[in-house]
Amino acid sequence: MTARLIDGIALSKTLREEFALRVAALVQRGQQPGLAVLVVGDNAASRIYVRNKVRACAECGVHSRLIELPADTSEAEVLARVQALNADPAIHGILVQLPLPPQIAEATIIEAIAPEKDVDGFHLANIGALVIGKPGFIPCTPAGVMVMLQRSGVTVAGKQAVVLGRSNIVGKPMALLLLQQDATVTICHSKTANLAAITRNADILIAAIGRPNFVTGDMVKPGACVIDVGINRLPDGKLCGDVAAQSVAPIAGWLSPVPGGVGPMTITMLLANTRSAAEQQAGYTSLKRP
Repeated sequence: MTARLIDGIALSKTLREEFALRVAALVQRGQQPGLAVLVVGDNAASRIYVRNKVRACAECGVHSRLIELPADTSEAEVLARVQALNADPAIHGILVQLPLPPQIAEATIIEAIAPEKDVDGFHLANIGALVIGKPGFIPCTPAGVMVMLQRSGVTVAGKQAVVLGRSNIVGKPMALLLLQQDATVTICHSKTANLAAITRNADILIAAIGRPNFVTGDMVKPGACVIDVGINRLPDGKLCGDVAAQSVAPIAGWLSPVPGGVGPMTITMLLANTRSAAEQQAGYTSLKRP
């Protein structure tokens, strides 16, 4: 058996072409979706992510506004910028690039973003909506994973799903989304005992722990769908995921690569959330999943 690769680049291209048509329809009505990206400091990884997001916006017809502030910017100044963007009718989505410098409380800034402009899906109002299954913005990476499963023909309902990682950004919302699609979900973490025995029972295995090549073939059920959310840089500068692809590919039924898997889908879901925010704020549609 050789796993079928879930190509996030190809899927993102298809989705962005679909999004561009809906954005064009909004523009014809005089409503161009606008995304503001606020960056504090000079984090090299953040700059790469931001550059990719700005380029993706341009490809889909979304207006982007990049706001760059020095690393010594105060929390009060960042809050003031966020409040100004909340009040700006040309901006439908606000993204504050994480991490922030230590003098700024991330939770304070995230909660200052208007929930209807929180296209990252990190505001407590959106997280709460996700918990109880109400419409709201879903964190982009878990949302992207769910679309990858759907578009790849992977059945979720009735399956055993295991999520490696319990972060607020990926692990917890990922588990909730799988549960909403009627999977039986287990969340594993650094304190989980007998981890391999648990992962070998998974029909769907989501790896999001930030440990390079952690998941090996002996941890995977034959024919399982393995989604690698991790992205790690090795000492030689090469990128790898949380899954040892060469070991897992002969065992799994589906496998997402790194790079070229979940990463492009995360940005694509950000575009989808921004488009949905513009539609909702214009009163054209109620908020719905991308």
